[in-house]
Amino acid sequence: MSPVPPPAPPPAPPSAQPPPPSPLVSLVAAAGGHSLLLRQLFDADTGTFTYLLADGESRQGVLIDSVFEQHDRDLALIHELAIDLVAALDTHAHADHITGSWLMHQATDCAIGLAAAAGAENVTLPLAHGDHVAFGGRFLAVRSTPGHTDGCLTYVLDDQSLAFTGDALLVRGCGRCDFQQGDAHTLWHSITEQIFTLPEACLLYPGHDYSGRCVTSVAEEKLFNARLGGTATERDFVGHMETMKLPHPGKIAEALPANLRSGQPRTPTSVESWAPLERSYAGLPELTPSWVAAHRERLTVLDVRSAEEVTGPDGRVSCSLWIPLQELEARMEEIPTQQPLVVVCHSGSRSALATQQLLKAGRQQVANLRGGLSRWASEGYPLEQATDS
Repeated sequence: MSPVPPPAPPPAPPSAQPPPPSPLVSLVAAAGGHSLLLRQLFDADTGTFTYLLADGESRQGVLIDSVFEQHDRDLALIHELAIDLVAALDTHAHADHITGSWLMHQATDCAIGLAAAAGAENVTLPLAHGDHVAFGGRFLAVRSTPGHTDGCLTYVLDDQSLAFTGDALLVRGCGRCDFQQGDAHTLWHSITEQIFTLPEACLLYPGHDYSGRCVTSVAEEKLFNARLGGTATERDFVGHMETMKLPHPGKIAEALPANLRSGQPRTPTSVESWAPLERSYAGLPELTPSWVAAHRERLTVLDVRSAEEVTGPDGRVSCSLWIPLQELEARMEEIPTQQPLVVVCHSGSRSALATQQLLKAGRQQVANLRGGLSRWASEGYPLEQATDS
C-alpha cells in the first residue's frame, strides 16, 4: 500500500473564539414526546434498578437508588442528556449494594437525599413523610414506608402516575423484614396505607428484581401479590414473612456501613489516569478535542479512515498515524506503545469500533476522539491538507 502523501503546511492556529456548544438533545423528544423523561437502569450483579427522572422543559432531574459501581454509566447519561441533577436519592440504606450518591454529589454538586431516620452521614437533604423533592416544574412526594427498614421511603410523582417503592414493595413480592429494624406488621401497614391507596393505574417501579420484571401497578399488586394481595390479611402476611428463612445479603458487611456514609469510601481513593477520560453512555473512554490539541506532542493519534478520506479535502491531524479500520487487527504491531493513543475518524463512529478492538487486544492507554475530526474542525483546530503526488 502506498504511503500517505506528504502534508501541506499547517493552517493558522484555531480562532480565539470559544468552541461551539455540543448538540443538545430535546428531552421532550428523548421522552417520546412527553414532558417527563424516565430512564430505568439495571445493575446485573445486584439486581438493582436505578431511575433517572428529568423535567423536559427545565432539564432538572433526580437520580434514585444509584449503584457505586455504575457511577460512570449514570454520569455519562446525565452528561449526554445535559441534565442538571438536583438530587441523588435513595429509598433506604441498602444492605446489598453501595449507593453511588456520594460519587454523584462529588461529580455534579447535587444534593444527597435519604430518610432522616436512617441517620446516615453526608446527607444534605434529610427527608421525612410529606416532604417534596422538586426538579424543574415537577416534584416527588415523599411517603414514609418503613418495615423493610425503619428508614424506607417511597417517592410518588406529583400526579400520582408513578411511584418508586424501593424494597418496600417489589413485583409480586416485598422486602424482607428480618434485619435493619424490619417489622412485618409495620411493612403491612406501610404498603396497604401508603402504596395501595394510590390510584390503581399508578405504575410502581421496584428497587430490585431478579426475574426480569421491571414495573407493575397498584391494581396488579392488590390482586396478585403473593404475600399480601387478594384476600390476604395482616395475619397471613406476618405469618408468611416470619417463617421465611433467607440468608443475609452477601455484601451486607461492606454495604451497610458504606451506605451510612452515603457511599463515601472510608479511605480516599486516588486513581491515576493518563488523561481526563470521559465515559460515553455506550461505555467507551473518550477525550475532547481541546484536551487532545493541548497535549498533542505527548500522544499518538491513530487515523482509521480510508485512503480517499485521508488524502481528500477533509485533511488530517498533523503527524497522525494512518491505518484503515479494516486493516487494524492485522497491523496492530505498527502502533507505537511509548505514548497513549487517541483514535480518530470523521465522526467518531469507526474510531469507536477501533477503540473497542484495541481495548480488547489489551491496549490500556487508548481513547476515542469525541465527535471525531468533524468536531475537531468545528472547534477550530488545524487539519493538514494532503496533496496528490
